[in-house]
Amino acid sequence: MSDAISPSENLPPHEKVRTFPQTPGVYLMKDAKGNVIYVGKAKSLRNRAGSYFLSAAAEDPRTSELIKHIADIDYIETSTEVEALLKEARLIKDIRPKFNKDLKDDKTFPYLQIRTREEFPRVEITRKPRRKGVKLYGPFTSAKSLRMAMHVLQKVFKFRTCSLDISEKEEKWRWYRPCLLASIRQCTAPCNFRVSKEDYRRQIRGLRLILEGKRDRLLTEMHEQMMQASAQLLFEKAARIRDEIQALQKLDLRGNADTDIQPEAFHTDPKKGLQGLKKVLGLREVPRTIEGIDIAHLGGDDTVASLVSFLDGLPFKQGYRKYRIKTVAGIDDFASMREVVSRRFRRSAQEELPFPDLVLIDGGKGQLNAALMAFEQLGIQPPPLISLAKQEEEIYRPEEPEPLKLSRSSAALRLLQFVRDEAHRFAQHYHHQLRNRRLRDQFDKKS
Repeated sequence: MSDAISPSENLPPHEKVRTFPQTPGVYLMKDAKGNVIYVGKAKSLRNRAGSYFLSAAAEDPRTSELIKHIADIDYIETSTEVEALLKEARLIKDIRPKFNKDLKDDKTFPYLQIRTREEFPRVEITRKPRRKGVKLYGPFTSAKSLRMAMHVLQKVFKFRTCSLDISEKEEKWRWYRPCLLASIRQCTAPCNFRVSKEDYRRQIRGLRLILEGKRDRLLTEMHEQMMQASAQLLFEKAARIRDEIQALQKLDLRGNADTDIQPEAFHTDPKKGLQGLKKVLGLREVPRTIEGIDIAHLGGDDTVASLVSFLDGLPFKQGYRKYRIKTVAGIDDFASMREVVSRRFRRSAQEELPFPDLVLIDGGKGQLNAALMAFEQLGIQPPPLISLAKQEEEIYRPEEPEPLKLSRSSAALRLLQFVRDEAHRFAQHYHHQLRNRRLRDQFDKKS
């Protein structure tokens, strides 16, 4: 998660919003103690956040109580509205602000899932996607638009959405009675072998092309059908086709299944993840205790570090630690990493306390080398130590020139991502606390 940025931190919130960019993003409203009390998304940060400081908002029952508590406001800029919506949902689930009523539960955005390993792949909308054997699209920001688009696509490509386990080797399917979708020509009925496996696969390939952006020809044909219906005064039909066109166009309003991860949607089996780590990292034993370390700062100010602890693949909150970087001036993630690793393990070595079974550094080769240098300076043999780089999710190991890249569906990788993301969240939370404390102190000195 990018850090919240504020160009004019000392301004009161109603003036501060005037400096916000007119770009998509997420705004965070805070009370006098620096606690985030509301998170919202915006197409234009300046316009949307600024609307809360108009007289109408103070009189609106939906916002009047919130406005009384706003002492500060920050923002996180995003590239698109879709990214803003997904980030808003993630922040609300993590922070659980007082005035956000929705998105606090474990409800997730839906995916469209094609079960590619089946002989006749089924297509389905799901909020609990599989990790393996599927082609995943989403998460989609509108379940209603996705269902409508699914209806249109099924009329065009006639794929199956049923839960039947169909196999060419089983003769019983030759006598199976297809459902109503086959009668109305919205399914080619592989359940009765009315379509060959090869022809059905061609249907699925066409569907995947549409989902991956090649929709121009289909949309052109539908637009012509809409205009023809309108010319014939079939206005209800024309309106229905118009709505279907809009639903297809909204297929682009989705995140990326690989990068816009929804932890609530994917169940991570801790035992399986730990066994996977033992295997892929060549560890002697299953790593029961894992610690994750991350650095957070904003332009070199209030640099902090977090240490999170996992026991048997689950967060162990009693083992969490936070560090304020003391010896580093400006932006130097490597030096900051050396400091926090030294502080964490020097005391444990002196008191002969056990080290964790695995230490995960958030970052690439440089951050890993910085951590290794800290152990070298201490004269301590490090525990198993790795780093996980964002974007490509590559795992760096000491004395290994090439990074290790696991399957995105790997339970081991999912567990490492869980540890890394929790360390990042905890570091950002502490960073915001320190910065808000500093701003309050500055305000108190001036008043």
